[in-house]
Amino acid sequence: MLTIGVPRESTPGETRVALIPAVVQSLIKSGLAVKVESGAGAAASFPDAAYHEAGATLTSDPAEVFGADVVAKFQQARVREDSGFDEISAIRSGAVLLGFMSPAQNPETIEKLAARGVTVLALEKLPRITRAQSMDAMSSMSTIAGYKAVLVAAAALPRIFPLMMTAAGTIAPARVFVLGAGVAGLQAIATARRLGGVVEAFDVRPAVREEVQSLGATFVAPELASESNVGAGGYAKAASEDDERRMRDVIGASVVNADAVIATANVPGRRAPRMVSEAMVQRMKPGSVIVDLAAESGGNCELTSPGADVVRHGVTILGPINLARTIPLHASQMYARNLGAVLKHLIQNGALNLDLSDEITRGMCIAHGGRRMDATAPAAGAAAPALGKVEVRG
Repeated sequence: MLTIGVPRESTPGETRVALIPAVVQSLIKSGLAVKVESGAGAAASFPDAAYHEAGATLTSDPAEVFGADVVAKFQQARVREDSGFDEISAIRSGAVLLGFMSPAQNPETIEKLAARGVTVLALEKLPRITRAQSMDAMSSMSTIAGYKAVLVAAAALPRIFPLMMTAAGTIAPARVFVLGAGVAGLQAIATARRLGGVVEAFDVRPAVREEVQSLGATFVAPELASESNVGAGGYAKAASEDDERRMRDVIGASVVNADAVIATANVPGRRAPRMVSEAMVQRMKPGSVIVDLAAESGGNCELTSPGADVVRHGVTILGPINLARTIPLHASQMYARNLGAVLKHLIQNGALNLDLSDEITRGMCIAHGGRRMDATAPAAGAAAPALGKVEVRG
């Protein structure tokens, strides 16, 4: 019987769990076995008892979980700081590791896993195609982050969001500017509007203009939106320095007039575009807030410090890392459903079928057959493993 392992996440500060009890129950009903490390879901409000009721086998020994046919994680495998347990070495040759693998940031880890004969599937590499929509964990986490970013901004602002008619007079609504209208940006717009803010937004892709307006926000500088800015999968392409400078000139007024700026502009695999300059921050009202969701990839604001909160020129600039983990219950629920869809795609009749000629499977696969297979892999003289079907039975 094919076994799915669900370990406790060991990355410091990680609160989510890869599979929740409801999805575990569904997998077991489909003929799979699931082993869950004790305490894996505790921080996300999924106790061990719920996994037991779902039919999972609970164990306090991480080696049992990492010895499964498929190991389902949120973050990459690592050496645990609390116990020294080496998750990388515990995954057996021929097994599959599935989760957010951050291959560009963790090349040594991917190399070690590849050398051990582990097949590594990175969810952030999932192709943006219709067939894969139900598996899109990146969008799920971006939804959570966009929502939470507005709440963080509201908590940091020295004013309230909505228009209020009070005995002490009328309070004007907060002005919010959302930079980037991808999944996180659109959710930020929707959340800011729900809180009563007056919202403007900017994106270089013309297709999102209608979505921004449908949420009740004003689309800024539509003349700068062009199909030439759209790359593979519908993501924004990296702009030249001249184009970035022109965009900054146009959006500057919206940044300066905003009480809160939610910055979400990212280009996959590249440094985030620097759209908010120090000169803009200097002109913002004292007490204004910038929440930079692009902090981990360099930040949209040149004053952002990843993982830190700083105050410059009277403006609070927040650079949260992995904001979705601060809402672990629903982040885990959404991720687990995405993961369940991926597993359904990979497992047929109780067997794991790694069809590397399939666009979805091949897109996610960054290590297989002892070799790196992604674009970030170092050059090597040997040929890559041939593409085809690999069947694994438990």
